[in-house]
Amino acid sequence: MTAKELISQELILDSLTEGVFTVDQDLNILTFNQAAEEITGVSRDQAVGSKCYEVFRANVCEADCALNVSIITGESTLDKTVDILDARGRKKPISIRTSVLCNKKGEVVGGVETFRDLSTETALRKELTGQYTVGDIVGRSEVMQAIFAILPDVAESETTVLIQGESGTGKELFARAIHNMSPRARGPFLALNCAALPDTLLESELFGYVRGAFTDAKNDKPGRFEAARGGTLFLDEIGEISPAVQVKLLRVLDERAYVPLGSNEPRTTDVRLVAATNADLQEQVRCGRFRSDLFYRLNIIRLDLPPLSHRREDIPYLVESLITKLRARTGREITGLTDRAMSALMAHPFPGNVRQLENFLEHGFVLCRGRTIDLDHLPPEIGTINPSGEQASSSGGLLAQAERRLIMEALQRHGGRRKETAVDLGISTTTLWRRMKEYGLV
Repeated sequence: MTAKELISQELILDSLTEGVFTVDQDLNILTFNQAAEEITGVSRDQAVGSKCYEVFRANVCEADCALNVSIITGESTLDKTVDILDARGRKKPISIRTSVLCNKKGEVVGGVETFRDLSTETALRKELTGQYTVGDIVGRSEVMQAIFAILPDVAESETTVLIQGESGTGKELFARAIHNMSPRARGPFLALNCAALPDTLLESELFGYVRGAFTDAKNDKPGRFEAARGGTLFLDEIGEISPAVQVKLLRVLDERAYVPLGSNEPRTTDVRLVAATNADLQEQVRCGRFRSDLFYRLNIIRLDLPPLSHRREDIPYLVESLITKLRARTGREITGLTDRAMSALMAHPFPGNVRQLENFLEHGFVLCRGRTIDLDHLPPEIGTINPSGEQASSSGGLLAQAERRLIMEALQRHGGRRKETAVDLGISTTTLWRRMKEYGLV
């Protein structure tokens, strides 16, 4: 094949939206197109000459490599879904097709694999169905990793769980993850915001009612404890329920039984309870606003979710995950943020936590006309950037200290390698170098 033919072939492969690579019979990568670079985060120069399993690190590489099977058997693989690890160590779902490569004599000389990224489709599916697991909760920080470490054991048990955290920290997301990882995963997951309903409606929602319980009760209506049978009931804002409802809820936890409104016959329940609050229930107990016996029944396993301001190192990863989610929802081809937009987000206090971060990015999706969200596309309350590149803020000293600490921790994680540290923090190497000089880290 002439040089001209090779160049022409490369141009054709780079025009495809699907990743394409070829290997010889020993699984050494021969060609690697542009889409493959974008999906894996591995450059062509790095990939060519490497073993394919060194680049993709898929969950089938060692035991059931589809490409190797095709080379050995001559049979193609169609639309097989596998998980790979990209250059940043993130799990990414892809759909693959494999087939053999033969020379003019019909002899097998290697294989070809095409693949496409399923991340957007997966994000949209989970958005529509509400199916989340611990793998979908973004958190590289030490405090989040500590929660992740115990979550499988928490999910496996039948114990009541209390989730405490500020508004917007993802309490329902954790509750769903606990349910989906539990033996009750095949059962229903029902959520109820206790603060949204007055006492009478809350009682009927929880326990149901029988015909004739009140004027408009023409038929029996099952409550959430009945509807969630065999599954999980998530009660948000549990600290807002009245003393009367607290007593009835305590009975359910103690006796696994409840009485529908208008009935005298107790009914058993088979529900795992997960409760959440943004209030300090222990303080409410001390003030007499919450029953101590109910608190102790709820507080068997407690997960304290940190505010976003206490885990700023997670912001770049959250941004990436939320952009994927918003891209799936909106169909917009936005791929990321500029350095100054990311710097502004890293410095923002985020009183609304992850929910506020998502709102900021959704605002950016509305105003951005290109592929990269800039500071001008974000809400004005995020702040302004002065000529030196720092965010104007009355708490600038504290923010600078926090940023310096984040950079130091990232540098330590990556052995002082600036390129990997910059990728970890979601900024360019130029910005990282400038920040390091400003904070006396060089």
